[in-house]
Amino acid sequence: QVQLVESGGGTVQAGDSLRLSCTSSGRTIGSYGMGWFRQAPGKVREFVTSVMFNGNARYSDSVKGRFTISRDTTKNTGYLQMDNLRPEDTAVYYCALGSIRYRVTWAIREGDYDVWGQGTQVTVSS
Repeated sequence: QVQLVESGGGTVQAGDSLRLSCTSSGRTIGSYGMGWFRQAPGKVREFVTSVMFNGNARYSDSVKGRFTISRDTTKNTGYLQMDNLRPEDTAVYYCALGSIRYRVTWAIREGDYDVWGQGTQVTVSS
């Protein structure tokens, strides 16, 4: 059974940084794309960033230049480095693993992923 376990959320002030981690068991992340989504209170879950198996990354306009997605395939773990956080970044953040091995097209929809982490709360105060 494939599982993703997230960690690293918390409460910070505007301008601070946080790093989220997402560790996979049962599926090698180096062969699949990984994505991060977030859901703010009262809003639908939205795409934040994704990385293909080959390392190519894509970001939503709202986080471009502030967030960085990365992976350590030796640890089968993905990361979301979040810098210069803003109050509007407050949300529950979810990592997800792609359903297609060696996919070469961008996976920016929830339906592109079949395994999800449990979510971790990020709260940014002004």
